[in-house]
Amino acid sequence: MGSGMRSSFGSRVKSRGLWAWRRASARYPKLAVLRRRLAAASIRPGRSRVAAPEVAGDGLDPANIVWIFCVARSGSTWLASMMGEMEGTEVWKEPRVGHLFGEFYENTPRAKAESANFIMGTPTREAWISSIRHFVLTGARYAFPTLGPKDYLVVKEPGGGVGAPFLMDALPESRMILLVRDPRDVVSSSLDATREGSWQKEQRRAAGSGRKSLTARSPDAVVKRSAKKYLRNMERAMQAFDAHEGPKSLVRYEDLRSDTAAVMGRIYSELGMETGGDALTRAVEKHSWEAIPEDMKGQGKFYRKASPGGWEDDLTPGQAEIVEEISAPLIEKFYPR
Repeated sequence: MGSGMRSSFGSRVKSRGLWAWRRASARYPKLAVLRRRLAAASIRPGRSRVAAPEVAGDGLDPANIVWIFCVARSGSTWLASMMGEMEGTEVWKEPRVGHLFGEFYENTPRAKAESANFIMGTPTREAWISSIRHFVLTGARYAFPTLGPKDYLVVKEPGGGVGAPFLMDALPESRMILLVRDPRDVVSSSLDATREGSWQKEQRRAAGSGRKSLTARSPDAVVKRSAKKYLRNMERAMQAFDAHEGPKSLVRYEDLRSDTAAVMGRIYSELGMETGGDALTRAVEKHSWEAIPEDMKGQGKFYRKASPGGWEDDLTPGQAEIVEEISAPLIEKFYPR
């Protein structure tokens, strides 16, 4: 088959299967939990059908790793899904490596972080940055053993922005997308996702968490917590973006939503990646909001609104004020009045 996305017939069959699975997962959350466990089992030592490269220099080229840093509910699933349609591209869905190193470092007292006794201490930074590089590349090559040096790995890291400075320092030749969304819409979507009966709450219950939703008990507390998390993650991700000297692209969710094809073209151009003829256009159409079955969209569902500015209907004036006060630096930068 030629370059670009799969054949039109194959794409239609895959699309129908994709939505059939997502519909079943939404209706029966335990299926989603089972699927994740099966996926994990398939790459355990001795079970992989293709042996992963033993040498760090084999397989995937670090320059072909594309990071998507953002916060949850920013459209990273949508963006990564479109990119994943391109030939020779795989998507690493939330490895949480940014969270792993970033949260660990952030939760360490500053005085301790300056000591060589701390595993990520300033005096030994060169050593542990090198270790992070090896850790990420080895993990990627074992998770995706069939990727070659000309293939791409898109890494979807919502919430991983807190560790972005370390990851981009460890892999300076890799590419980076900073995906930004209005924090008020992000918080609004997070509130909906954590309500009783929502997709996220049902998935957690299926996984064994029976705790009552904090949104039901104290919605303003959820708003405050979400806004603080947004600010910290996006500030660190911006720090990494500004310092990164390799290919990078800054994308606002609102722009991606209003003119998806044009923005996707810009992303690929800025990252120095080929679009494969009309493959990108087909990917955009396949993953458009309009292509999502109606019964998969709406309040309490993963695909909720996709309407920039919807926070005005969802947040109380007091909640909007909380978000605006906490995330003021980013609102002023990306969403000035």
